[in-house]
Amino acid sequence: MPNTISPANLRKEATALWKLAWPVLIGQLATVGMAVADVAMTGHTRAAELAAVSTGAAIWSIVLVTVVGTMMAMNTLVAHEVGAGNVQRIPHLVRQGLWKGLGVGLAAALLANLCTLLFDHLQLAPEVNQRASMFVHIISIGLPPFACYRALYGYSASINQTKPVMVIALLGLGFNVVVNWLLIFGHFGLPALGGVGCAVSTGICLWLMLGAMLAWMRISPAYLATYPFTHWEWPHWPEIRNMLHLGLPIGVTYFAEVSAFGAVALLVARFGVVEQSAHQIALNFSSLVFMVPLSLGIGMVTRVGQALGEGDARRARTASWVGLGMSLAFAVVSAAFIAVFRHQIAAAYTTDVAVQATCATLLLFAALFQLSDATQVAAASAIRGYKVTRQPMLIQLLAFWGFALPVGCLLGLWKEMAATGFWIGLVLGLTVAAVLLTAFLQRLSKERLPA
Repeated sequence: MPNTISPANLRKEATALWKLAWPVLIGQLATVGMAVADVAMTGHTRAAELAAVSTGAAIWSIVLVTVVGTMMAMNTLVAHEVGAGNVQRIPHLVRQGLWKGLGVGLAAALLANLCTLLFDHLQLAPEVNQRASMFVHIISIGLPPFACYRALYGYSASINQTKPVMVIALLGLGFNVVVNWLLIFGHFGLPALGGVGCAVSTGICLWLMLGAMLAWMRISPAYLATYPFTHWEWPHWPEIRNMLHLGLPIGVTYFAEVSAFGAVALLVARFGVVEQSAHQIALNFSSLVFMVPLSLGIGMVTRVGQALGEGDARRARTASWVGLGMSLAFAVVSAAFIAVFRHQIAAAYTTDVAVQATCATLLLFAALFQLSDATQVAAASAIRGYKVTRQPMLIQLLAFWGFALPVGCLLGLWKEMAATGFWIGLVLGLTVAAVLLTAFLQRLSKERLPA
């Protein structure tokens, strides 16, 4: 950590970052909790249903997270305007961000449905193929509202309004769990849809979350100074192109990581329902734990962006390294927790003994990559706060598609280590990303300091 950070500045920045990040964390946990509820609740039906949801969720997760990254330009752009005091420009950015979100969401829905054609080439059981395809077709109705919601999410977080995100996500989780219970198992005379019920519930929930965010902005005084819906505004293509120029590399960066994990899920499917289900459970829980460093990273984008908007490169550097340190501290705790309680975690998801045993082994690798995963997301978030997105994209592509996936295929397929071989590759890819991104952040933050 750079020696320019005094203990007083460290405490001040850590407090400010945590104040911004904890509501985001609860909101992120609630959002990911929907996917956790989908897998956990389906796991108590049939192994074939869980396999179908796991396969469909592999496609859904890749597309969804890519949308999140592409829309993250809003966080950076609004944070810089807040720091510079240009609040009059923010409503225009939000309106154009919503147009961008609508286009991105429609394109993502089309892509998700086209990706189901891949299932025909994965040697899946016919029932799993059919149920997984139906899962994707239904849940994709939630992508357009989700992309627009993420535009408003970035706007709200960057003006330091993170509690609305938390409350809306918690309400969404509650709705999702209740409707899952009704539709998966067929309570109160409703049809028992199994895994398809998860798709119906989540798709509806994403529309309701967008509506709740719009309603909150309308009644809360915190948004008065920058309220974006004072008049109609058509798409302004130069502004949208600028947002895409900044956001698409972030989307590709997110795609590089999540697609590597998703590709592993699809490749593991050929080893049978036990390996496939165990992989999905381990990945699902790892994603839940990952929300802590990710939430700190979202806070870092705001803190770094606002500092740079004010012209304070030294404070931006402080925010970067304090956030990285906080992420690492959490990673140590989470790694120990996963390693010690891996059997209990597996049992919470499924009653299948064979799936539990395989999952417990994979969770050891999940514990191992906590340090590198937390480091790479924190470093990448700080870099985005500097409005630099292409270099992290290239680093992530190299790490996951140049190292993680080739090594995983070598060990998992050729050496026949199945899911274990792929997880070794993922550990390697995350480590490469963490080292390269940290080195780039060190150079970038130092270069921006005043002479």
